[in-house]
Amino acid sequence: MSEKSMIQALNQALHQVMASHAEVYCLGEDIGKMGGDFSVTRGLLEKFGAERVRDTPLSEAAIIGTAVGSAMLGMRPVAEIMIADFMTTCFDQIVNSAAKMHYMFDGQFRAPIVIRAATGGGIGAGPHHSQSVESWFLSVPGLVIVAPSNAYDAKGLLIASILDDNPIIFLEHKALYGTKSKVPEEWYTVPLGRASVIRRGSDVTVVASMKMVHEALAAADELAARGIEAEIIDLRTLRPWDKKTVLDSVAKTQRAVVATETPLMGSLASEVSVVIFEELFSRLVSPVARVGAKDAPIPTAPILEREILPDRADIVAAVTALMADRQPEGVAHA
Repeated sequence: MSEKSMIQALNQALHQVMASHAEVYCLGEDIGKMGGDFSVTRGLLEKFGAERVRDTPLSEAAIIGTAVGSAMLGMRPVAEIMIADFMTTCFDQIVNSAAKMHYMFDGQFRAPIVIRAATGGGIGAGPHHSQSVESWFLSVPGLVIVAPSNAYDAKGLLIASILDDNPIIFLEHKALYGTKSKVPEEWYTVPLGRASVIRRGSDVTVVASMKMVHEALAAADELAARGIEAEIIDLRTLRPWDKKTVLDSVAKTQRAVVATETPLMGSLASEVSVVIFEELFSRLVSPVARVGAKDAPIPTAPILEREILPDRADIVAAVTALMADRQPEGVAHA
């Protein structure tokens, strides 16, 4: 293993898969000579040539339309949408073509497409470049949504996604591109649809994804100093999400906080929390708490952006409120 940033891990994944699978190719704006806006595709053009690393016009609709058509013919395109916010301009190709391909043609055609997109706020990029977009796609049957929080998972999940036969939206949080972790040099996969318990605890379960995983870990350190042990779950795949791992954890801790960077209406936090209610209502000792962004566009000014986006302090506050019913040791409930 060596320490790699998420950018380096994703880049290595693309190099290794393209070297092993001739049907895999990349397309997107400035992914060739420039190496991508965030350098994830750096070096691919030199190694694999312009036939397999295609710079496209400034048209997200053309990128995904091309990806869908080529996937129907047996290719495995990896399409980059530079900024996830602009997936609105290719929404039709994703939702009405790629997601429904297998169903509409009874399996005669497939859409094994990976759509990589930089998502999320926290870097002062403004309202059109800072949105977390997973909620837009959660209710679309046929889609898979993958969202790594660290470099190790990013490499393994990307390889697994490219080899999967479903259309996959692969979200890369911009604020995490520079974060580093130990990553094996060799080929490996991380299974889709399986969450990871990244910190064990007995008092409360915190379910999170992408950057909110890091906020949850920081919150857990602060809570531990107060005698509260939080179990942290990184969903990794948002659609379908790993109900068993989440429910097993909450059944043990009997309290849950679900944290997302999106506004709460129609969010992943809302979906996960209601399933916890439905499945574990009689086991819970307090309501499930949700943490999310305020219901407003993302400002450009950092001080205003911090006011809108959720962070570790919000998770600490939510957990503290849930734990208010816990009695001191030796004191029985009335």
